[in-house]
Amino acid sequence: MADQTHPREKEDSLVIEELIAGEINEKNLVELARLLIRYRNFPGARRIQRDLQFLLDKWQLSEEELFEKTRNIHLHGKVYRQKIDSNEDPEDWS
Repeated sequence: MADQTHPREKEDSLVIEELIAGEINEKNLVELARLLIRYRNFPGARRIQRDLQFLLDKWQLSEEELFEKTRNIHLHGKVYRQKIDSNEDPEDWS
């Protein structure tokens, strides 16, 4: 069976480049966990899978340690929340 190309591979490669250049913080940990889940057992995207493993090694984390950290992050609801300026209408999407 030939390797497949993931439909999000190009965009995810850019995120991974940012992670490799970045440091360990809550947002980057959550992004790494999200991508690991997305590409787990995917029949292709070998470079992305290697880069994800590289990040785990670089940050000296196992998958389980990463997932434990990110569960705690999500439990407290800190990631992916945008700060809304009090002068802006939060419903204004223009």
